[in-house]
Amino acid sequence: MGGNEIVLFPVAAMGHLNPMVELGKLFLRQGLSVTILILQFPKFDNKPINSYIDTVSAANPALSFHRLSSPPSTVEAPTFIHHFRLAIPQLQDYLSCNSSATALVLDFFFDDAIDVINKMNPRLPCYFFFATSASNLAAFLYLPFLHKELTVSFKDLGDTPVNFPGFPSPIPAFDMPIRISDRSSEAYKSVIVQFDRLPKSSGIIVNSFRALEPKALAAIAAGLCTPGRTMAPIYCVGPITSMDGQEHNETAGSERRHYSLTWLDGQPRGSVVFLCFGSMGGAFPEAQILEIAEGLERSGQRFLWVVRGSLPEVDLEAVLPEGFGERTKGRGLVVNWWAPQASVLGHAAVGGFVTHCGWNSALESIVAGVAMIAWPMYAEQRMNRVFLVEEAKIAAEMPGYRDGLVRSYEVEEKVRWLMESSGGKEMRARAAAVRERAKAAMQEGGSSYEDMVKMVYSLTTAGGGERPTVDHLLSSTWG
Repeated sequence: MGGNEIVLFPVAAMGHLNPMVELGKLFLRQGLSVTILILQFPKFDNKPINSYIDTVSAANPALSFHRLSSPPSTVEAPTFIHHFRLAIPQLQDYLSCNSSATALVLDFFFDDAIDVINKMNPRLPCYFFFATSASNLAAFLYLPFLHKELTVSFKDLGDTPVNFPGFPSPIPAFDMPIRISDRSSEAYKSVIVQFDRLPKSSGIIVNSFRALEPKALAAIAAGLCTPGRTMAPIYCVGPITSMDGQEHNETAGSERRHYSLTWLDGQPRGSVVFLCFGSMGGAFPEAQILEIAEGLERSGQRFLWVVRGSLPEVDLEAVLPEGFGERTKGRGLVVNWWAPQASVLGHAAVGGFVTHCGWNSALESIVAGVAMIAWPMYAEQRMNRVFLVEEAKIAAEMPGYRDGLVRSYEVEEKVRWLMESSGGKEMRARAAAVRERAKAAMQEGGSSYEDMVKMVYSLTTAGGGERPTVDHLLSSTWG
């Protein structure tokens, strides 16, 4: 590699890898060389990731992927993330053999790498990519300080509201991510250390835009989330979503237009509710699949529903109510396992999105201007629900998600509310307006465009020289 080489090191899981790859494409457009480091472990199912990398590499030959050797199989780690943290020696070896690196962009889970890199090469700028919202960043940055004030675990506080500077509303303790619910756990302790380290970096890149989360960004800038400490610069360069219209099919690997899009072509504008729950969260038990089916049928609404079971191929006839397909024929389509989510959301026929509230999915919905029904499941998704429902007001909460089983009448009522009521109409109008703000942020002179310019300058200079221009920034994003 020659010139300005940016080395990206994401966690090799789709929710982290995909936005980092899209960030890499932005760097390519600025004339930078980009290498993405991949570390995988034999004990995990790596087939979807490998297929995704093959697809991206074929479409973007200038994007270089380099596979690091896996740590010894005998090494044990207490959590999923700890497995990836074992990769620091491999990262050191790579950087030792590749002196052309201008800057390093790490997934925020690789926080412990910053101390190692600073000792190894203190002149190498080290940034973190935060793939979720600025509101979540504000909350997590404050967590080390909140830790000193609290004496009990979040899991013991029930629905007690927890206040974070910059977060739009108090977060019920119940809605904090499970991995930090117990203050005595190793996972919790690692998160405290993690967000104590992030402010020491050269900068934090956030997949959001300033008009979407002004309160959180103002609180971070004012030092409210890191009292008494110096804070790294924040670069909001989002929404970073799939930019070239090419989405990866985990199972089929086909380049043909997905049949769900053809089906949508025959539906009225804004009439279809899309249900999709991510690559990890949507494997519902049969009891929940039945409840969703009954609710959709009784709602009378048009729908496109991606069903994921415990296996890649679900026997739909076995899990759906008898005669369901025949009774909903023409107004409903059930897709087995996968559909091109961003393309579906961008289709004119889609008017609502029932989602697990993963941040990537939320941003795709925002880019498409589609209002959401929030059904969070794991990780930070319940925190995203708070933001989307209570602050942005572009999502409505699905009742019953806390109970472990959402009932059919709850699905029916909420879907009908979004598509038929005056309140649902107002929410859909707000979602359309947020889309325009997102579009403005990414265009020349917009906040994300300008943050990208500043970040490229920061990545590629030591403080001198002319400000680089950013040509063709996101020119095809909005097509």
